[in-house]
Amino acid sequence: MHDTLLKELAGRTVLVTGGAGLIGSRIAGYLRQVGARPISLCTLDAYPQHTYRDLFGVDPSDPDVVVGSVQDSDLVKRVVAESDYVIHAAALADVAACTRKPMAAIHTNISGTQVLLDAVAACERIRRLVFVSSASVYGNGDPEDWARPCEEYRTVRKLLEAVYGRVPPQFHEHTRLRPMSVYANTKAWGETQTALTLGAVGTSYTVVRYFSVYGDPQVVKKNSHSWVVAWFATRAALGLPLHLNGGGHQVRDLVHVDDIAAATVRALVAPRAHNETISIGTGIPTSIRRVAELIAERYPGTRLVETPMPPGDPLGGYAATHRMEAVLGWRPTITLTEGVARYVDWLGTPGAIPAWLRAEAPAV
Repeated sequence: MHDTLLKELAGRTVLVTGGAGLIGSRIAGYLRQVGARPISLCTLDAYPQHTYRDLFGVDPSDPDVVVGSVQDSDLVKRVVAESDYVIHAAALADVAACTRKPMAAIHTNISGTQVLLDAVAACERIRRLVFVSSASVYGNGDPEDWARPCEEYRTVRKLLEAVYGRVPPQFHEHTRLRPMSVYANTKAWGETQTALTLGAVGTSYTVVRYFSVYGDPQVVKKNSHSWVVAWFATRAALGLPLHLNGGGHQVRDLVHVDDIAAATVRALVAPRAHNETISIGTGIPTSIRRVAELIAERYPGTRLVETPMPPGDPLGGYAATHRMEAVLGWRPTITLTEGVARYVDWLGTPGAIPAWLRAEAPAV
């Protein structure tokens, strides 16, 4: 990777909380590619151990993989003291799980975040913290932001209505936050608390709001409705119908996990990212139904079934990417068609499809 911006990370130590998860492990891998030393702090309890080892490439015996919780203040202080930068990706990140167990979300996403922020604020060595947030903080957006008078917008509006049956909002960083779930609410709190805690001591921070992350080696979780590409592809591979919650009219801005990792690492060192909030997306709206259709093209005969909308699932929107491009000097590189094809191919990896889901598959 010949990128002058990332040369600053060569030889630096970066603490990645949640560093053994899907996104964290991709970030850690990217950091290693640019010459940094990632320390991954993770509980290693969100998936079976073979998922971490065989699919995410995480070796628990690696001394730079620290098994523990962000709620453990002594442990957090120790690993922060070893670090030059911090990426805070640890969270109970499943919307449905946060809704079922709000106290668990509060313990991890709020209490754990505060423990980390306190440690970072007290450590003069830290050059910047990147707080991982989510586009879910936007909810369904602010209707006032949709009413733009220019003729160009009216033309785009008509096209969007024709494709999606409604006008999906484009979310800007200044869009009013309207969280619709426990998970989104914890992320909105984390954004504000990061600014309050680190702003008070002058430690640089950046908030990155991920839009819908997908891509190998994403593994579906039981009782979750997140990660639509993984769910649809895995179910289609097993001959199971694809469930279109609410008819599949929700809109998502789907960003490949490799692009997410690249953007997050750039946010660590981009000069213009100092104390900024940046949406990480492609700027392309895609309906859930369209995702199902893309998957079905790879698995002929796949049935689409309309199901009720789960609580806290926003109609969604897509990212305005101007600030991301200006601040990071970067754009996503992996198209949805390419990303879906890569995921479908990856599903042939042993262990990629959980045994509990295989049990639901029809007998051949």
